[in-house]
Amino acid sequence: MRHFHFGHPPHHPHCHAPRGEHEDGFSSGGRGGRGGGRVFGHGGLRFVLLRLIAEKPSHGYELIKAIEDRLGGSYAPSPGVVYPTLTLLEELGHLRVANADDGGRKRYSITDSGREFLDANRDTADAMMARMNGGVDGAGPRGGRPPQVTRAIENLKLAMRMRLAGAPLTEQQAHDFAAVLDNAAQQLERI
Repeated sequence: MRHFHFGHPPHHPHCHAPRGEHEDGFSSGGRGGRGGGRVFGHGGLRFVLLRLIAEKPSHGYELIKAIEDRLGGSYAPSPGVVYPTLTLLEELGHLRVANADDGGRKRYSITDSGREFLDANRDTADAMMARMNGGVDGAGPRGGRPPQVTRAIENLKLAMRMRLAGAPLTEQQAHDFAAVLDNAAQQLERI
């Protein structure tokens, strides 16, 4: 039985990526992404996920965070791509669900078939990991945006989205909202 997460179908080698997402599993405007920076080629996310799970059985969220951390906070794959890719790898026999925790999250572990697949494609898997460790547009762990700055940017974006998704702003609230952002911009210009 196929499970669909976040409204996206699972990726298959002969299917196209959902609109707005690259076939490599990274969104051109994904969380922390600066638009357009492809990290991996076609199917590359599968190799990265398999390699990370081979190192340590993990939940999908842990895998997203591991990729984001290895990219120095500059990029993270969307859950709408990671979870269907994990489902595909499970259906192909490369992964199995080791157990589900109390929250119902699946912890994936690699199978013998998955290890054989990685061994047969070692050069590709190594290249994908090397690209990830190098970062997107040089913004990986060795350079680019410091992780605490990326975290603060993401917190601000989330706070703005959450507030704007709520009740419509009154005229005064709109002025106050804009004043907070203008003040932050002025403070940043002084740093």
